Amino acid sequence: MIIRAFKASRAARCTLVAAGAAFLSLPLAHAEDKQAWSSQGDQALQNAEKTSRQRRSAARNVILFVGDGMGVSTITASRILSGQLKGQPGEESSLTFEAFPNLALVKTYSINQQTSDSAPTMTAMVTGVKTKDGILSLDEDAVRGEQATVSGNELTTILELAEKKRLSTGVVSTARITHATPGACYAHSPERDWEADSNIPEAQLAAGAKDIARQLLEFPGDGLEVALGGGREYFLPKTQPDPEDAGSTGRRADGRDLTAEWQKSPDAKYVWNQAQFDAIDAKSTKRLLGLFERSHMEYEVDRENDTAGEPSLSEMTSKAIDILAKNPRGYFLMVEGGRIDHAHHAGNAHRALTDAIAFSDAVKTALDKIDREQTLIIVTADHSHVFTIGGYPTRGNDILGKVVTNDEHGNPAEGFSLDSNGLPYTTLSYANGPGYRGPNARPDLTSVDTAHVDFLQEAIVPLSAETHAGEDVAVFATGPSSHLIRGVQEQTISFYVMTHALNLR
Repeated sequence: MIIRAFKASRAARCTLVAAGAAFLSLPLAHAEDKQAWSSQGDQALQNAEKTSRQRRSAARNVILFVGDGMGVSTITASRILSGQLKGQPGEESSLTFEAFPNLALVKTYSINQQTSDSAPTMTAMVTGVKTKDGILSLDEDAVRGEQATVSGNELTTILELAEKKRLSTGVVSTARITHATPGACYAHSPERDWEADSNIPEAQLAAGAKDIARQLLEFPGDGLEVALGGGREYFLPKTQPDPEDAGSTGRRADGRDLTAEWQKSPDAKYVWNQAQFDAIDAKSTKRLLGLFERSHMEYEVDRENDTAGEPSLSEMTSKAIDILAKNPRGYFLMVEGGRIDHAHHAGNAHRALTDAIAFSDAVKTALDKIDREQTLIIVTADHSHVFTIGGYPTRGNDILGKVVTNDEHGNPAEGFSLDSNGLPYTTLSYANGPGYRGPNARPDLTSVDTAHVDFLQEAIVPLSAETHAGEDVAVFATGPSSHLIRGVQEQTISFYVMTHALNLR
C-alpha cells in the first residue's frame, strides 16, 4: 500500500515537472491582474473590520519598517542573541516589535515565482498589487527589462498617494537607496538593476528608460522630503571622484550630479558622512538626502571601522521623523534594515542577526519619538531566507555556537552534541549557500569559533549565494487601524491597511 502510494505521488510530481513553463496556463484560484488585487485587498480589509470589534481611528502618520529577509527563524535567533548579549539565557528575550498587539502572516509569492525577490514583494506592500520578479511598481503586464511595456502599467504607490494629499514622505535604508525595497517606493522600472543610467542597455535608454536614481529626484508632488542610505555612486557622474574614495568615481554616464541637483530645492541639504549628518538641524531643513557609502552601508558590527563614519539605522530613523513630523498634515516613512538580507545571502548569521537587532532598535527609536495615538507602525519582512535553527541545544546555549544538549537528567551534557560521524555541529545553518563544506565529510568544528563575525554557517547545497525562502513572513502592527492586521493574508494587505488608516483612497 505504501509503495503504491509513493509511486502514485511520484507520478504526480513527474507530471508537474513535465508541465514545465506551461504552469502559468493552469487555472488560478482568482484572477491576478491589478483590478483583482485591488478587489481582493478591499475585501480582506472589510473582513478584518467585521471580525474586529475595535472602533476605527484615523492615523496622521504611518511608518512601515521592512526587515529585508527577516523571516521568522531570523526573528527567533535575533531575539535569543539580543538577550544573550545582555547576559541572559536569551530565549525569554523579545525584540521591540514583538510586543505589538496585532499580528498576521502574509504570503510572499509573486506573479511568476513561488519564492520571490524584493522587487515584487515590496511592490505588493506599497501598491497593493502583486507583480513579477525583478519589477518595481509596475503591474503583471510589464515585461522585465522591456521599457516599452512600462507606459500604462504603472502602479500608484502609497508615497505617491501621500504626496497628492500633501503629506511628507521619506525613505531610509541601510542598503543602496536605489535598491529594490526603497526603489519600489518611488520608481517604476521594468528592471530593478537599472539603478544608474549606465546600467540600462542602449536600446532601452532609446526607448525612454529612466534609471532609479533619477526617478528619486523626479518623484511627483514636491518630491521626497527625506532619502537616507547608501548608493552614492549611482548619483554621481563617471567623471567625478567619490568624496571618500578619490580612486573611485560615480556611475552616471549622462554627466549629471544628482546630489547637486537635489540641493537646488529650497532648504534642501545633502550629506555623505557622520559629521555632516550630525550637523543637520531638522528644524531648518525641509529636504535631506544622505548617501553614506558608494554602495550599501556597512553592517552594524562593521560601522565603527568606517573611516568617514556613518549614522546607524536608529539615527537615520530619528532624523527622518524630526524632519517629516514638521508637516501638520502628517507623513509616510519607510525604513528598511536592508543588510539583514545581504548577510544571509553570504551565509553569515552573525551579521544578519546583529543587523536585525539594530533594526529592532530603530523601531524602539521611532516608538520613543512618535505620538502613538496618531501613528500606525507596521513591521514586516519582504521575504525570508533558508535559515534554520536546529538540534536540541540546552537552554541558554550560545545561539551562534555548537549544540550542547541535555543529559538524561535534563541537565547540560558534557561536551558538544555529535553527528553520526562523531563531529559537533552548530544550532544555526542554511539549506544552501557559500557555507557548503563538501563533498567530503563535514569538517571538525571542535576548535572553530563559530560565533566569530566572519564564520559562515554550514549549508547543505553549494551555491555562491544563499537564496530566499518561500514561507510566509510575519507582520506586526500597533497604532490606529493596526487591529486590521490579523490572520493569514496576501502580502498586499499592508497597503490597504496603511491607505485606509491615512484616508488616502
